[in-house]
Amino acid sequence: MRFKIFGHKNVLCLHKNTIEFTKEKELTKNGDCILGVSSDFKFDKKILSSKKIKVTITSDGATDSFEADVNPDFDDDKEIVFRKSYFVSKRTLGLNSTKAAIDIDRRIVDKLKDEKNFAKVIIETIL
Repeated sequence: MRFKIFGHKNVLCLHKNTIEFTKEKELTKNGDCILGVSSDFKFDKKILSSKKIKVTITSDGATDSFEADVNPDFDDDKEIVFRKSYFVSKRTLGLNSTKAAIDIDRRIVDKLKDEKNFAKVIIETIL
């Protein structure tokens, strides 16, 4: 599954437990787990049959990645959330994530603080 996320002036990426991609266009500073807005993802339900996924984020030559266990009950068409914990919600695709927002390469975060920039995201099954 491949999609883009776009920058916003309020991207902070400081949350210690979660990271989120959203289709919403606006972002307040309270959304400190959100890496990108205006996402164009079309969720591939085949991912839900796997046990583990890898997420790779690339922006202007900088790349970062993390892994997470799949929540088979994921069912949201506006947000994708990854959590370091095992807290389950319909918005949560990844549990036991190896990274949260604060762990993402700051070069990518800095790029996404500008609304003109974007990142490419790849979610692939590994188990």
